[in-house]
Amino acid sequence: MRFKLSALAIGLTMSLLGAITSASADDWPSRPVTLVVPFGAGSGTDIIARLIAGKASEYLGKQIIVEDVGGAGGTIAVSRVAKAAPDGYQFIIGAVDTFAQSQYLFKNPPSNTMKDFEPVALAVDQPLLFLVRKNLPPSNLTDFAKYLKVHQTEVRFGSAGIGAAPYLACATITRLIGAKATHVPYRAAAPALYDMLGGDIDYYCPLAVSAVPYLKHDQVRALAVLTAQRSPIFPDLPTAREQGIDFADGYYWNAFFVPKGTPDDIVKKLNTAISRALDDQNVQDRLKDLAATVVPSDRRSPEYLRKYLAEEITKWARIMKENNVEQQTR
Repeated sequence: MRFKLSALAIGLTMSLLGAITSASADDWPSRPVTLVVPFGAGSGTDIIARLIAGKASEYLGKQIIVEDVGGAGGTIAVSRVAKAAPDGYQFIIGAVDTFAQSQYLFKNPPSNTMKDFEPVALAVDQPLLFLVRKNLPPSNLTDFAKYLKVHQTEVRFGSAGIGAAPYLACATITRLIGAKATHVPYRAAAPALYDMLGGDIDYYCPLAVSAVPYLKHDQVRALAVLTAQRSPIFPDLPTAREQGIDFADGYYWNAFFVPKGTPDDIVKKLNTAISRALDDQNVQDRLKDLAATVVPSDRRSPEYLRKYLAEEITKWARIMKENNVEQQTR
């Protein structure tokens, strides 16, 4: 009898939990939602997150609060959100570095991004640029390669941490040149670029969105776009490959993810709000001004993002192995 009563109690408890989960999915969101940015305030990802979140909040009917959690190349934030309650009230803006490159770059990554998260929507992509401080002598990447080989014990490059895409881009280019340079890690692009203005670092490979304000005011110089083809946003800027450096994978994408186990209804609601925000003409115009391009609507579904992430993880593992990128211990 005791066994039967216990089994009955368990069954009732599971039914109640199912009802609560269903109700929470139906009512979501009933309070503000937190969007975690894995880099510091003023980073390219932070700027994009705030622009999209502002408009998506209108469609959700509740505020999306943006919280910057920088450090360790974005791994601190990724680990936190992976462990968050799967109730839709905390999600993260992921990217090629924090969700794809990290899976090989770190010997023990903070999470398995394919297993610990539910994909929501791919949002934007943009190029990485190769920047140098304004008064550095080289005027193109070919001359920079010659300069670096002579001055490698003095030259310093910045990044938002070892796990971030700007680090991987600059470190790979440095290796392709056949030289060495001192790496200086920062919590975000803004302090790195500020230090570049003061001459504390010599080169940096940031997201285009981070570089645009400094380029507009002629405070730094761009020597190359790090993609396979020239960017329509920077049509006169040659690629690294055009200048003899065979690096053509400097594409940076941003996408949104929630913790594994988040109800499908919540994922769909969040996907719809984000996609509607991306369709807003003002949002698209502002993103274009920041050198970011909204992905087409047929690339924004959770199913597409799941497949795309798997492909990106495989691709970047191959690229890093081919370039002898040393795995890091966090």
